[in-house]
Amino acid sequence: MSDQISATDARLSTHEQVCAHRYEAIQKSFESGSKRMTKIEYLLYAVIAAVLLGPGVAAEVVKKVFGL
Repeated sequence: MSDQISATDARLSTHEQVCAHRYEAIQKSFESGSKRMTKIEYLLYAVIAAVLLGPGVAAEVVKKVFGL
């Protein structure tokens, strides 16, 4: 009985370590995804502004921002 408990304890300990590593990788994925979504959000705001204001106004803004 003691051997069975030791084996189960060892398997559970290994499982916990593997899961901890997986959760860490998932958390890193969420953080990088959040950064990407922020960039996409700003790009969408720019596209919406360009559509609402018209292509001429958008071109002038781009020229002023980039000094063209």
